[in-house]
Amino acid sequence: MSLRTRAIVISSIIGFAILSDQVTKQIAIKHLKGALPISYWDRFFVFQYAENIGAMLGFGSDLPDNIRFWLLTVAVGVLLTILLGYIYFSKNLTNGQVIALALIAGGGLSNFIDRVVNDGRVVDFMNMGIGDLRTGIFNVADVLIMCGLGLMLIYGEWTTPKETEEESASPPASKDVDVDPLK
Repeated sequence: MSLRTRAIVISSIIGFAILSDQVTKQIAIKHLKGALPISYWDRFFVFQYAENIGAMLGFGSDLPDNIRFWLLTVAVGVLLTILLGYIYFSKNLTNGQVIALALIAGGGLSNFIDRVVNDGRVVDFMNMGIGDLRTGIFNVADVLIMCGLGLMLIYGEWTTPKETEEESASPPASKDVDVDPLK
């Protein structure tokens, strides 16, 4: 894929991720905040408003505000910047890897926007489960991040396209054997 096409694909995925996540969060704020949870299929899928000040599953929510700010806003912002630079400019990624990392970056950026705009909080509004066995409350950005991670597992062979071509074109290395026809 050319650099121009790659930039368009990455930007489109990230734009879709941010737009879909932010729109669904606004819908959740308007219709779920302060309301009772809405469940479907015998509570298998539940819409329930929550604000998460921690990371995934609330990890770090008990940290002091200033440490939480530096870890979950500043450090995440730096990591997202590095990730964006990597996916836009690295020549060592396959198309599948670019898409996977763009989904992760898009979801991460949308949750990062929440933290910046909502005083360190991320809006979550969905959970799934059977009986007492339930997921944590999540949002569309979290789903996109998990999709990206799933694609990374599928495209998990992290070799460059050039390495793969060179390996398949070159014959296997032979063992050095000292053969003396006179012996």
